[in-house]
Amino acid sequence: MSHVQEATKTVELHRPAARITVPEAATWPVADVLALFDLPFNDLMFKAQQTHRINFPDGDVELATLLSIKTGGCEEDCGYCPQAARYDTGVEAKKILDIDTVLDAARQAKANGATRFCMGAAWRSPKERDMEKVEEMVTKVKALGLETCATLGMLEEGQADRLKNAGLDFYNHNLDTAPEFYDNVISTREYQDRLDTLGRVREAGLKVCCGGIVGMGETRLQRAGLIAQLANLNPYPESVPVNHLVQVEGTPLFGLEALDPFEFVRTIAVARITMPKARVRLSAGRRQMGEAVQAMCFLAGANSIFYGDKLLTTDNPEAEDDRVLLGKLGLQTRGAMLDSVQKEKCGC
Repeated sequence: MSHVQEATKTVELHRPAARITVPEAATWPVADVLALFDLPFNDLMFKAQQTHRINFPDGDVELATLLSIKTGGCEEDCGYCPQAARYDTGVEAKKILDIDTVLDAARQAKANGATRFCMGAAWRSPKERDMEKVEEMVTKVKALGLETCATLGMLEEGQADRLKNAGLDFYNHNLDTAPEFYDNVISTREYQDRLDTLGRVREAGLKVCCGGIVGMGETRLQRAGLIAQLANLNPYPESVPVNHLVQVEGTPLFGLEALDPFEFVRTIAVARITMPKARVRLSAGRRQMGEAVQAMCFLAGANSIFYGDKLLTTDNPEAEDDRVLLGKLGLQTRGAMLDSVQKEKCGC
């Protein structure tokens, strides 16, 4: 099946494995999510902003830094990904980083104001030799006073528990898109595989970071299907990264018509309304948005960004540019807010 052909199946919630359940009466039927997307733009923004203020009265923005600890050479065929070995994108396969390089990056991230440090690896799933190295990374990054997150692909039984014991706080594993559109993007991993990994993560007591990518040729109905799938996970993810497709020459999705910026803002707003207590993160694609679109996303309820000049292999806004933008908008970072609270407690 083509990576970009339209899905024609009837839209319905994909039923996950027993570990993560969808209630018998779904909290957010796809039709109800679609109705939010279809609201007049100002009405949708107003509803999203109300939801955001109720659940995040401090209005802070979380800064998270993402480091590629193992780049390129992935055996999967995700149609958006420049790290897939089968695509000619100019990304060179590299070995896993040494612990000192990772710790240097984590220290720099913390110095720049990040409160969460995420480590990502381009492989289908971690092997034993990889697990031992990642566990050490997690433990030592955690010791620096950062929240830890990892995105390592599919996890087998027991691996999530090991990561939890090493000090991991969050595990990222995105659903990418709606079940009905999934086969247009990926063929080497089933939707159920993703849900099974999320189940293992929850069973281990880890927090879940799970979102998707928009602008891959899906319809608004299919964007609603993705949000419904996320919102009906029980519980829904603590962090929801929303990626705007960054088109990379050599990947099957290169050359698609770009998603309208207002549609991306609508996606952020609907994510906020349907998952009111989640950190909704602006992820890949911010560099192509510009300040005005990002500002609308913050108004729509986004309250986290990936911070730093690289997202794995994708360019990201410079840290200084982000500081300037947040300053223009009068938005306080979560790190600054926590520092302020700590100073009040100690009378500093």
